[in-house]
Amino acid sequence: MSVHLVGGGSAPEHDASVYGPFFREAAARAAASGRSEPRIAIVAVGAGDAADHSARLTAALAATGPFEPVVTVLEPDGLATNLSIADVDGILIGGGATPAYLRALLPISGEIRRQVSAGVPYLGFSAGAMIAAERAILGGWRIGGVEVSPQGTAGDLDEITIEQGIGLLDVTVDVHAAQWGTLSRLISATEAGLIDGGLAIDENTALVVGEGALSVAGVGSVWRVSQADGGVLVSTFGA
Repeated sequence: MSVHLVGGGSAPEHDASVYGPFFREAAARAAASGRSEPRIAIVAVGAGDAADHSARLTAALAATGPFEPVVTVLEPDGLATNLSIADVDGILIGGGATPAYLRALLPISGEIRRQVSAGVPYLGFSAGAMIAAERAILGGWRIGGVEVSPQGTAGDLDEITIEQGIGLLDVTVDVHAAQWGTLSRLISATEAGLIDGGLAIDENTALVVGEGALSVAGVGSVWRVSQADGGVLVSTFGA
């Protein structure tokens, strides 16, 4: 099964294409287990708006087909338990404050890795995509006091902050690339040697990381950033 990374965005007209590959994998796993509809865990973390966000994610996924949602809504200081993702055919982690998501999911990161290794597909939306990496960008907008990306993307962090993520993939991920200007954050972090490189995903776009070649669903691009002699190399690929 695969790891699906969505760069954020809220455009219902694109939900079927963005979430479709994840839903089809979950549905196939459900059918193999004798379930007529997949059970999909949806985890949202936030102060006040997390319930609305989980409802939006549920509606987005419903555009692809019928399923049984298993919803967990946590406060910013809440911690997820294994019950949140027990006996499911797919795991969907939402978006919001990336540090809060990482803190909430770390207690069950081992169980998430185990399930994904066993064939349960994972979808991370925005923050959920960023924390999927081994080395996760949590936010920030400056390096050594120098601005490298818009302050509005910083998530209440000043310096670009990178910590150990939940470890589903070995490449760092940033999101809202074209829409929020976060590509420059990924480029700067790579050039400064904070990371080896990474992928920045546009909104309404899903990068699918599986056993074969990378694939892209939706309407935007995925930006690949890597170290190169004398600087940084940037390229794009899309659906």
